[in-house]
Amino acid sequence: MTTQPLDDPFYYLNNFQQVLDWLAQRYADLLDEQEHAFIRDFAGLPKASRALLVRMVMRKGEHFRAGKLSYDEIGEPGQAVQPLLALGWVRDDAPLNLAQLFALLQKAELVQAFKADLVQPRANKPELYAQLAARFDETRSFAQWCPAIPDQLYSLQVMPLCDRLRLMFFGNLYQDWSEFVLADLGIFTYEKVEFCASSRGLRNRADLDGYLHLHRAREALDAGDDPGLIREHVNQLDTDNPWLERRRDKLLFQLGQQSERLQDWPGALAIYSGCAYPAARLRQIRVLERLGEFQQAMDLALQAQDAPRSAEEQQHLLRILPRLRRRLGLPAIAPTAALEVPRLDLVLVNDPALSVEEGVARHLHEPQAPVHYVENTLVNSLFGLLCWPAIFAPLPGAFFHPFQSGPADLHDEDFHARRAALFAECLGQLEDGRYQDSIRATFAAKWGLQSPFVFWNILTPELLEQALDCLPAEHLKHWFERLLLDIRANRAGMPDLIQFRPADKSYRMIEVKGPGDRLQDNQLRWLEFCRQHQMPIAVCYVQWVAEDL
Repeated sequence: MTTQPLDDPFYYLNNFQQVLDWLAQRYADLLDEQEHAFIRDFAGLPKASRALLVRMVMRKGEHFRAGKLSYDEIGEPGQAVQPLLALGWVRDDAPLNLAQLFALLQKAELVQAFKADLVQPRANKPELYAQLAARFDETRSFAQWCPAIPDQLYSLQVMPLCDRLRLMFFGNLYQDWSEFVLADLGIFTYEKVEFCASSRGLRNRADLDGYLHLHRAREALDAGDDPGLIREHVNQLDTDNPWLERRRDKLLFQLGQQSERLQDWPGALAIYSGCAYPAARLRQIRVLERLGEFQQAMDLALQAQDAPRSAEEQQHLLRILPRLRRRLGLPAIAPTAALEVPRLDLVLVNDPALSVEEGVARHLHEPQAPVHYVENTLVNSLFGLLCWPAIFAPLPGAFFHPFQSGPADLHDEDFHARRAALFAECLGQLEDGRYQDSIRATFAAKWGLQSPFVFWNILTPELLEQALDCLPAEHLKHWFERLLLDIRANRAGMPDLIQFRPADKSYRMIEVKGPGDRLQDNQLRWLEFCRQHQMPIAVCYVQWVAEDL
């Protein structure tokens, strides 16, 4: 790409070509003959034709009126499209059903085209469609539908192929071509990770087909199809790719949740029983309760209690087991002692311009004891800065392309285990005091780069220095190790505010609760963790008072 990519009117073409070059270099063994031919033939097209194709690929939909394809750098689309028509990559006579036609025409054009068939021509578009749908169930080309409209329709035929190329490049189908533009504009900048030959999520053609197999199932779920039938489709996938297996388990879990929403308890149980997603066991217990299978639910809950998969599961089991014991007529067990955390009660004037957290921060702030509204941002950011080398290590299956804000396996169960030595080296700096210089150096060198942990908009140099000055290394180590136990669950729920006392290098964290608000489960887990490790923490309960007039 050029120094100022967007100064070149063909910047999008350059970016698309960059993807093709990347794929030809790194994925040549995965590409089928059609994809190889596309890359080869694309390079031989006139520049205007290549640009027009890319414009169509990057736009929404597959049908485009020529009048909507006006780009100064391309010129007249009717001329640029000719080589694309010759290759069959674009059609000018694609069949359209009535719904597709309605998406392309304005209301006035529809009234003109169907004026002889409309009973109420002044109706809105949905009502017009209702008038015509029963009478026009065939497909026709745009010219056949609208012979009086002086416009041409061009229909993209290579979108599935381009989606496969996009999948190979990004390793997913939720990122699109706009990633390049955002990077060109400097809105998002990314860590430069060295890509080795094994850094591919899709290792072979079967993996590519497997991803698309699961993607179609996800589309069926979004469309509201029967979860049981989708499950059968999902389980037809035969793969030895751990990355795809994790995707399948997550999709099965979502199918189970949908079955629960439909109150299909036997269907949900069947799905959860064959799902390895970590949260599926807890949902399976709850569904067994719904079905009145209390002994089976108890057996599974006791099995989970012996080896909980997460602190979240353990917390829920403390509520489920007493309930199951009552259902089975078993003796009650002594309730767990309530969590005791220092309490702070405030009565404040409600300022509509401030959140309750901001109001408390402003009230408690003192020059010698500054208060910051950080919630989950500070601890995560310090962790991300200290452990940057481990997080962005170029392990196989972690980084597929240059537009990743973090490793693809960030939430996988073996994320820490695969990098255990690297994280041990990073956290070891907390033992000998090197961590402060390392964090400062990373803050300066990586400022603004996308990270799954660092909140650049919150972590000012002032906040960083106060944190390094007042937070003990021992507490940082406890927090960071807890994050690594379960990143998805433990990166949230941290107290809202932190107050520093630089004079004695101390701090306290404050969870804020407005009127009627209560502590959430993940907040309770963090409070309990801080209490166990004797970290200074308080819960502030706020009541509003009317402002004196």
